[in-house]
Amino acid sequence: MASLSVKPGQRFTVPDWQNNSLLISADAEQQRYNSHHIRQEGRALRNETGNQARWDEHNSRTHLKDRITSVDRWREALARCLTDIDLEIDALTKVKEAAENAIQAKNLCLDVAIECLTFRESRRDIDVVRDPVEEELLREVKVIEKTKKELQQRVDDAFKQLCLLKEARQQLSCDHRHKVEALELDRQCVSFNPTSGNISFKVNPTRIPQGTTALCEWEMNSQCNKEHAEAEMKASVDLRGAITLTIAQTNNELDAQRIATEFALRKRMREIEGALSELRWQEQNTLEEIAEMEEEIRKLEEDIRKRTLDLKVAHTRLETRTYRPHIELCRDQAQYGLTDEVQQLEGTIRALQQKRTESQDALDALYRQLHRIQTDIGYKTNSLQLDNKCMDTRKKLVVPVEKYDPEVDAVNRTRNLPRNSQLEV
Repeated sequence: MASLSVKPGQRFTVPDWQNNSLLISADAEQQRYNSHHIRQEGRALRNETGNQARWDEHNSRTHLKDRITSVDRWREALARCLTDIDLEIDALTKVKEAAENAIQAKNLCLDVAIECLTFRESRRDIDVVRDPVEEELLREVKVIEKTKKELQQRVDDAFKQLCLLKEARQQLSCDHRHKVEALELDRQCVSFNPTSGNISFKVNPTRIPQGTTALCEWEMNSQCNKEHAEAEMKASVDLRGAITLTIAQTNNELDAQRIATEFALRKRMREIEGALSELRWQEQNTLEEIAEMEEEIRKLEEDIRKRTLDLKVAHTRLETRTYRPHIELCRDQAQYGLTDEVQQLEGTIRALQQKRTESQDALDALYRQLHRIQTDIGYKTNSLQLDNKCMDTRKKLVVPVEKYDPEVDAVNRTRNLPRNSQLEV
């Protein structure tokens, strides 16, 4: 009789088949839910980061435009000041030339008066008298010489003021040129966009370049240059009208500024000395802490070495006990004790190694901090030395102006006047 062949293999029940289908369906639902959730998070992240990037770029562009406006305003102010100082230099030069022409005119008057006196020396006998004419001629010579001296003094003052004006103009021109260059760079920065062809990644773009100044220093520099030029122009206008300031008043004013500067310099030197004292105290404490930390690391390494030897002993005991014969190879209390000892020693060694790593990191941080402290000490020591040099250099300001007698050039009829620093004394 023929029999039905049964295919060998595992047979599942209908409930198993139904559960498998339900499981596949539930897994698919869960995966679709997870995928939808991730897509929603990705979309939210893209929106958030895109908005943040656009806002940051808009904020940076706004700051650049504000900076351009500020720099351009200063550029225009400096340009106007340059125009004014050029006009004042031309006007003062013409006044100086007029004074020199007046001196030349007085030379003719002097020559005539001397010639008249010479003629009168040819008188003979009783006519050689000191009459009113001779007295008037002699008085005329004295008046002319006095007038020439006053005019020459005014010419010298005009020459000195021209030097000061040109120095102020040089500072203004340099500041103006720097601001024009800065404007070109900032406008170029504003023109950059993601499609620009000349954009690229830079090495450490967020670094603070050497020589960077604060915004208040930048504005104070331009303000000081402008105020300095305006002050010199006002002094030039006053000089063209009439020179009323005396050398004593100028000396008093500059002495006051010198005293104020030296007072500020001494105060700064005291601050640096105080900072140096604090840094040296920190250096000493850091060195002591480094020594203690190195000793602690040495002790940790010694403990690790000891615990490692203990672990070797426990491992050796366990391995040796595995050679016990037949029924003697049992899990007795000694076996449990050795196993616990191994686990405890391994945990102890890990903890000691972790603590040694933390201690080494702390030691490295201490060494970095020590290097930073010592570097700062070097900086401040250098600053203190420079300030001491400044104090030594400022001793030159006490040299009287009278020692710098101008030398007259007989060919060009000009004077080799002292430098500006000597004139300020």
